[in-house]
Amino acid sequence: MEKENLENLFERLQGSFDIEEPAKGHQDRFLQKLNTSKGVVGIQKKSRSWWKPLSIAASIVVLIAIGLGTINQQTTLEEQVAEISPEVSESQFYFASLIEDQVKQLEEASSPETKQIVDDTMLQLHKLKEDYNQLEQDLVNGGNSKLILSAMITNFQTRIDLLQDVLDQIETIKNFKNYDDENYTI
Repeated sequence: MEKENLENLFERLQGSFDIEEPAKGHQDRFLQKLNTSKGVVGIQKKSRSWWKPLSIAASIVVLIAIGLGTINQQTTLEEQVAEISPEVSESQFYFASLIEDQVKQLEEASSPETKQIVDDTMLQLHKLKEDYNQLEQDLVNGGNSKLILSAMITNFQTRIDLLQDVLDQIETIKNFKNYDDENYTI
């Protein structure tokens, strides 16, 4: 009997059905009204947010900063040498400042007549500095520390002696030039 009533109902309403599409957002509005009438707070569709990409970028930056901080915490060769022998660090500072002062004097005393000797001296100092760096590396790698420390001090003394000898030679060249110039009169 119900089947017959339904069929009669459809036959009677034929042609009066609404076949138009509902307006955009109709389903969301309907669900919101339905949930409000039942006292349920509805979950609305989230719009695209810029927080998610921003938080990912911030996380990457933090990870990079932590990685760089870890890399920078590795001790330098000089720090490792200072840990092995604090005396070397102190004497290195003293000798290095003395050598630096003598190099400045050498550069100030440079002239066209002494350019070749100054250039050769700077080349020799560079080689001695490379030798010193190798000695530091050997010390850190666990070589015979007494022998290496002695070689390091000898290296510094050799550089200082070299600079002093060259400064004396430059002074002799200048004195000879001045003496030679005094002998000639116009």
